[in-house]
Formats: sequence, structure tokens, C-alpha cells
Amino acid sequence: MTEAATGRLRVGIAGTGAIALASAAWLRQAGHAVMLWSPGGQGAEALRTQPLEAVGVQPCRVTVEVADDAAQLCQASDVLLLALPVNGHKRVMDALLPFLRDGQTVIVSSMASLSSLYLHESARRAGRRVTVASFGTTVLTARRESATQVKVMTRRQAVGVSALPSAGVEKAVELCTALFGGGFFPQENTLASALANVNPQSHGPLAVFNWTRIERAENWPQYHCMTPGVARAIEALDLERRAVASAFGIELGPIEEHFARSFGTASARLEDIAAELHAKRGGPPGPVHTDTRYVSEDMPYGLAFVEALGAIAGVATPATRTIVDAASLASGIDFRQRNDLLAPLGLARESVAGLLARL
Repeated sequence: MTEAATGRLRVGIAGTGAIALASAAWLRQAGHAVMLWSPGGQGAEALRTQPLEAVGVQPCRVTVEVADDAAQLCQASDVLLLALPVNGHKRVMDALLPFLRDGQTVIVSSMASLSSLYLHESARRAGRRVTVASFGTTVLTARRESATQVKVMTRRQAVGVSALPSAGVEKAVELCTALFGGGFFPQENTLASALANVNPQSHGPLAVFNWTRIERAENWPQYHCMTPGVARAIEALDLERRAVASAFGIELGPIEEHFARSFGTASARLEDIAAELHAKRGGPPGPVHTDTRYVSEDMPYGLAFVEALGAIAGVATPATRTIVDAASLASGIDFRQRNDLLAPLGLARESVAGLLARL
């Protein structure tokens, strides 16, 4: 009997950060075979000889395999999980593309700036028939403690899944359920998954309005520093995210709904949700380096992407533009130019109908 027939899948994970290690531990604990690949070359070396230890919501010690390269990862896996920063998606997808097999499913966790569309269209041009599933956010929240230890803080209660081709979404939900357990639901398309992710809207203002704390590497609890003024800015960005989504026929709930679904919060106002989470969790601490993913990922691949969609649909996004401009000014980096997916996807020449047809 094959591994797939017994419900035991061979999962290849590209990435060795917190979400990659947390996913590896979770999947091994569930009985699946796991192989990790470090695109940078060194992130998984310790796991060749030592077990992976997870602490937090599902403590365990497990062994995982380590791939030497992208080819070995693809050849050894039924399912691939991309769990790495979005600013590495294109590079890693390009490395995997020559070795993908017909029938494989690639799960992008989490997808932003339509990186899944880039992978699917690139695979199709190369003559490979694969399914690309997308999460709008990660199933787990985690922190990497060392090369062999990860703290799993949360298993989100509900996670949306989309697929390319879109006809494969139900099977994608079934696959994700087989891997991680329940709580997955289908989303109408990959753009819905991209816009369902509220991290850019929450992280962007948090970073900009706590910039001096980040530069001075202060210990600052995020939710405590999501003050009423910062919450007001986040809400303004969230309204623009939802307006852009609506222009593409996608109806999204407000950011407060996301927090309630992910963390079980009961408060109605964002500033009260922040206070509730701070009282419950006492953190997590905010970033202490200006190259934090709140800036390096969420600005180009989140907020600048919403700007680009707004330009396609004729929806004004002044609050989003303000935050990107402020971060670019403070850092000396033009974050709009840091997105390496917008040009290959041809979004500047796209229309609403044209983009939806591709999805």
C-alpha cells in the first residue's frame, strides 16, 4: 500500500524559518514524512544530525530529512510547502520549477502579491500541470528559538484556501485538512487569498509609528503599542484593502473579524482588541531591526501591491500610499521598486476583467 493510500504524505518544505520549522514539527507529529530544504544553503544543517523540538501548543521532538537541493526536494515529495518570506518567493519558485512533476500540489504559505499566480503560469508555460494552493495567512504562528527548536504559539482556528486552477480548490481543502487538521475553507480565487491577509495593513502602521523603537532595538510589546492613533491608521488601510477587493468582486470582512477568527478575541474596536491581546499574551515583542519583514515584505508585497490593484481598478488608496511613502522616506528605500513580482505578472498593463480571467 502506498504512503498516500494510508494517509501518510511525503511533504517537502522550502524554508527553514519559524513557520517552516513549526509546520515540519506539526506534520511529523501527525505522521507525515517531512523533508526540509534551506534555499540559503545552511538553515537546516543542524537537523541532519539532531531532532527538531517544538514547544508551545503542540510540544514534540521529531526527526526530519534534509534535502541537498531543490531537485531532491521535488523528487522526494508528494506535496510541496513554501514557507518562507515573500521576498524570496520568486527566487525559490524559479529554483523549483524545472523539477516539478505533473500532479504535484504546491502550497504557498502564505501567499502575497499573487506569487502563486506567477508560479502557476510559469509552470504551465514549462508544460507542467501542477496545482498551486494558497493560504492568505499561515496556519501556525511561531518563533524560531534556535536551529533545532521552534515555539509554536497559535494554530489558527480558520484558514482560507484558494487554488490554481480554481477547479481544484475542494481537493486543495481536503489535502490541507489531511495535513494540518480541520478549519480550512475554500476561497473564491487567489486574489481573495492575497487580499485576505491583513498583516500588511496592521504591520505597516505599527512599524512606521514605532520606527524609533525599532531603530534603537527597544523591547516594545506590539499590541500595547497599537494605541488608538495607530489603530485608526490601521483601520484606514483596512478600508482601502476592502474597497480594492470589492472592485474585483471580492467581499472581505473587516480586520476586527480576522482577529476574532484567528485569536478568539471578543472586543469590537481594534484598539480594544489590541488591549485584550496584550492582556492575554503580553506581546509578542515588536521587531528590533529596520529590515524586519513588517517593512521588507509587507511594504512592497502587501501595501504597494494594494496600490497597484487600486490603480487597475480606479480605487484611490491615499492612506496606503502615505504609509509606503513614510517607510520609504525613513529607510531610504523605494519599497515599490522592491516588489519583483509586479513586472513579471504584467499588472501595470492589466484590467480588472483580464486579471480575474487569469485566476
